[in-house]
Amino acid sequence: MSVMPKAKDKKKKKNKPMIADSADRYVYYQKAVQVPEEDVAFMQRVFKDEFGSRPKTLREDFCGTALCACSWVEAGKDNRVWGVDLDPEPIEWGKKHNLSQLNDEQRSRVTLIEGNAMDGGTPPVDVVTALNFSYYCFRERQELLRYFRAAHSNLGDRGLFVIDMEGGWEALDDGREEREEEGFTYVWEQEEFNAIDHHVRCKIHFEFEDGSVMEDAFTYDWRIWTLPEIRDLLIEA
Repeated sequence: MSVMPKAKDKKKKKNKPMIADSADRYVYYQKAVQVPEEDVAFMQRVFKDEFGSRPKTLREDFCGTALCACSWVEAGKDNRVWGVDLDPEPIEWGKKHNLSQLNDEQRSRVTLIEGNAMDGGTPPVDVVTALNFSYYCFRERQELLRYFRAAHSNLGDRGLFVIDMEGGWEALDDGREEREEEGFTYVWEQEEFNAIDHHVRCKIHFEFEDGSVMEDAFTYDWRIWTLPEIRDLLIEA
C-alpha cells in the first residue's frame, strides 16, 4: 500500500500594511501645500517696502496646524504671533508636532486661539493673513465683507493684510491636478462647480508608492471668488 505524503500546510500570507492605512494627513498636507518660510519672507519684504521697517506681530486666521505661525517666531527674536482657528483638531496636532519643535522662549511668543476669525480677541498686529484660500469658506458676499472688515480692525495703524487666491480660467472648471512629491503624489480635485453662484467642492488625495491611496484626506465646500470681486470687497471694507 502506498502512502501519500502529507501536504505541508500553507502559511496564510498576511496582508502587508499599506502606507495610506497609517499615514498622517496633516504631515502630507504640510509637505505638499505649505512653504511657510517663503510666506513669512514675503510678508516681511512687502511690509518693509511699504512702511520701511520690519513687522513683528502676526495674526494668522484659519491657522490650522500653526506651521506658518511657528515659522514667524523663528524668523525674529522679537516676533509674536496669534493663530486663530475654529477647529480644535489641527490646533492640537500643531501643538504636538509643530510647537514642540520650538524652544521654550519661542513657544512663549505663540498664542493659539480656538475661535472664529470674525472675532477680535487679539492685540492690533502688523500683519493679518489668511492663506491657502481659507477665506473661500465664506460663500456669501456679506459674509466675506464682514470678515475683511474684521481683519482690517485687527491691524495696527500701519498694517498689512495678506491673502492668496486662485486665478485663471481653470479655477472656474472641474478638474484634477497631480504633483509628484518625495514618496507620494499630491492630488487636487475640483468638482461640482456651479457657474451661477461659484460654489465648488474640492478634495485633496494622497497617492503612495505602494499603490495605496488616502482618498478625501481633506474636503472643502467653497465659493471661488474672482479677482474683481475681491478687489471691490477690500476697497469696501
